[in-house]
Amino acid sequence: MMTPRALSRQQLRACAQHLRALQRSQTVAAPAAAPIEKILVANRGEIACRIINSARRMGIKTTAVYCDAEMNGKHVAMADEAFRLGPPPATSSYLRKDKVIEIAKAAGAQAIHPGYGFLSENAEFAELCAQNGIQFIGPPASAITSMGSKSESKNIMIAARVPVIPGYQGEDQDPAFLAEQADLIGYPVLIKAAAGGGGR
Repeated sequence: MMTPRALSRQQLRACAQHLRALQRSQTVAAPAAAPIEKILVANRGEIACRIINSARRMGIKTTAVYCDAEMNGKHVAMADEAFRLGPPPATSSYLRKDKVIEIAKAAGAQAIHPGYGFLSENAEFAELCAQNGIQFIGPPASAITSMGSKSESKNIMIAARVPVIPGYQGEDQDPAFLAEQADLIGYPVLIKAAAGGGGR
């Protein structure tokens, strides 16, 4: 995806106004859900501690998870209960979708808060939560999938008439065609990976 480097203040203001208007038009009353009494915090360290503190202030019980290297971690001590996920590599512990769901069910947690990183942007995990009757505290799987691709998310914004930075996000990746698109957009241009996260 190629985009100019900066927007003018006027363009930013117009974008913000458009987003607010879109938000107002899309707001729908959520169906009444059963109150959450216990959540599983599928993360560690500072983020887990913050989630546990917030849940405590709301009167919600917490279940922490940990890998072997963090069994004495602060988040483990703060939670109402804690369960072992597995050995230290994240692929053997915090990224084990099946194990996290299994623990949530065993603990009687109605919801899972993924924090950030790990499973927080994993659409398959959000869907797995739904299939198991566990609320995923985050966006639905469809939104995670759509917003995971810069091209798809930009096309969604264009369809909603949200002002976007001019750019090209099509399928044709022929260098000559891309050079033409860059000329149409105007220089300087920035090339970004469609699925690159973290600013890439």
